[in-house]
Amino acid sequence: MSVDTLPPLPSYDDVEIVVPAPGVGPGNWAGAASAVLVDGTFWLTYRVRRPLSEGRGVSVVVARSADGVTFEEVAVVNREAFGCESFERPVLVPVPGVGWRLYLSCATPGSKHWWVDSLTAATPEELPTGERRVVLPGDDDMAVKDPVVEHPAAGGPGGWRMWLCCHPLTDAGHEDRMTTRLLTSPDGLDWTDRGEVLAGRPGQWDERGARVTTVLSAEPLTVLYDGRRDAASNWFETTGVARWDGERLVADDTDPIASPYSDGAWRYASAVPLPDGRTRFYVEAARPDGAHDLVTLVR
Repeated sequence: MSVDTLPPLPSYDDVEIVVPAPGVGPGNWAGAASAVLVDGTFWLTYRVRRPLSEGRGVSVVVARSADGVTFEEVAVVNREAFGCESFERPVLVPVPGVGWRLYLSCATPGSKHWWVDSLTAATPEELPTGERRVVLPGDDDMAVKDPVVEHPAAGGPGGWRMWLCCHPLTDAGHEDRMTTRLLTSPDGLDWTDRGEVLAGRPGQWDERGARVTTVLSAEPLTVLYDGRRDAASNWFETTGVARWDGERLVADDTDPIASPYSDGAWRYASAVPLPDGRTRFYVEAARPDGAHDLVTLVR
């Protein structure tokens, strides 16, 4: 894949902090965000995480903004409401004729298992008390989390489309490994698995795993994804590019995008197309003290 043919990519240059980390030092992270622009308003959802000793992913926030930088909090979902040990990436999707749906990545207490749950309501403000439904339960062999969800109105062909991060649980001590599978749905609730479409490459920077985080362009289908070389880099993923070859996603061979600070994390990128043809990105980025801020930039 030629670098010259890629859409503009995000980098740490000229970032603005949208949500600072909830504290100082490693394990304090604001991020794992997804965003959408609807009728001139930016809608953002993100996970707030504390260090392991303080409870990990403690809440998911939904917020709105007129400019994409300064956000007003409109709803908060706490992990206790789901009986989960931690939250990871949420996804907020407008559902025409229904309202809004919030997908939540939930950790099963005392295990390495994750599942994907959902809340649906007429407005974003009502999501914490919305209709709840388990979307993808996972199983004893597979943890599922961090979905990227595309509604047909947003360009998904022929129905809803999901890029799902999957962690095999069959090899104890290696549950951090991850691949991406493609799923489709007629309604965003009942999903059909279409198979694995992206995995790490032996000997490369993404050897330990590859997780799609956002769709950059529909034609040709191009995505950003998180990856890491080894288990020690878990939580400190950097970002690469992959393109659809008709059957699966093929990774670009350029160096990954990273933060210049501390653990180098530059992960969970979310791309929002703007009316002027540019793209606003939201990324979880490492800062010098080891905490992660949620930042934004336009390319």
